[in-house]
Amino acid sequence: MSRFLFVVPPLVGHINPAAGVASELAARGHEMAWACADPALVRRLAGATATVFPCAGPVPGEGDGVRPAEIRGPEALKFLWEHFLVPLAEEMAPGVAAAVAEFRPDTVVADQQALAGGLVAERLGLPWATSATTSAEFTDVLAGMPKVARWLDGLLEGLRVRVGAPPDGPDPRFSPRLVLAFSAPELVGPDARGDDRIRWVGPSIAARPAVPDFPWEWLDPARAKVLVSLGTANPDVGARFLTECVTALRDRTDRVQAVIADPGGALNTPGAPDKDLLVLPSVPQLPLLERVDAVVCHAGHNTVCEALWHGVPLVVAPIRDDQPVVAAQVTGAGAGVRVRFGRVTAPRLGAALDAVLHEPGYRTAAGRIRTAFRAAGGTRAAADHLERLATGASPEEDQ
Repeated sequence: MSRFLFVVPPLVGHINPAAGVASELAARGHEMAWACADPALVRRLAGATATVFPCAGPVPGEGDGVRPAEIRGPEALKFLWEHFLVPLAEEMAPGVAAAVAEFRPDTVVADQQALAGGLVAERLGLPWATSATTSAEFTDVLAGMPKVARWLDGLLEGLRVRVGAPPDGPDPRFSPRLVLAFSAPELVGPDARGDDRIRWVGPSIAARPAVPDFPWEWLDPARAKVLVSLGTANPDVGARFLTECVTALRDRTDRVQAVIADPGGALNTPGAPDKDLLVLPSVPQLPLLERVDAVVCHAGHNTVCEALWHGVPLVVAPIRDDQPVVAAQVTGAGAGVRVRFGRVTAPRLGAALDAVLHEPGYRTAAGRIRTAFRAAGGTRAAADHLERLATGASPEEDQ
């Protein structure tokens, strides 16, 4: 049996896919440990008994990592790298090295945004794999922004020097041996990368901690169900958008019932739900997706892929970071409608929602991606690839 060290950022959407793969590996008898700047978050998502080595590092939404809500595009990308991803890598690196020294893994599994994992593994001569929890970087999204691309290359080169990784090594976002891509070319599109190290395994879908006291009996079988979610990382920017959603949904209560995830309390709606709208700080997303007919979201990679795993079409309203790219993948595949997060009105949202609920092409496209995702193998396929990497298989042999 092998030992795997998962190195992850303190982000729910990045830990959840890794947790599904780790659970599959553990079921096969392998040993698992984690390195993260938020051990409590890992234990909440991966299990209370998980072995977690603490690392230093910024936590999103705290201190210098508080990103101004109004910045978008290249400025948001610059802030993400300079104020979160690079400091996270530098501060995590000693903790990752200590975890390797104590746990002695055969293989490191580094999230695409936990760059310390790959850099420390290189420095110590360990094989490592990338856990790619967003598909945005599997197309050349910076092709039209050469100055930004050069700036990012320079940033990564400097990081490599400061962490002590070998010079002229690979891009720390992409392992030279194995990249687990939790999506499929059918969603990413015809320009998706396809070299020998990339394994398209589809979404990592596995059991998660239950959300207590969800009122399943509230769901009305006579009406279409809609889930609205802006994820866990955007509570500071969602009030206007969620308010417009409520107005659009209230106009359709004769035929639609909605569940809204509102972790930041933007809607300020305490108390019991009415018969049409249920607002909760957290929801059991995977079980709900088995029951809903459409999803309205920010085009977060996990939410998009989990919806499409269930064949559910989407209304996507990207905010920043990888979300515009993922939203373009959804619309390019024909599985949803895109609206403008900062400017959309209730009538426009309602029209988009009517389209994905009632025009069959969107559901057909979502079903096509569902089929591709399930054929890709998910957590079982990811675990297979990691087992082969741990035993020394080359990318060419791992087919």
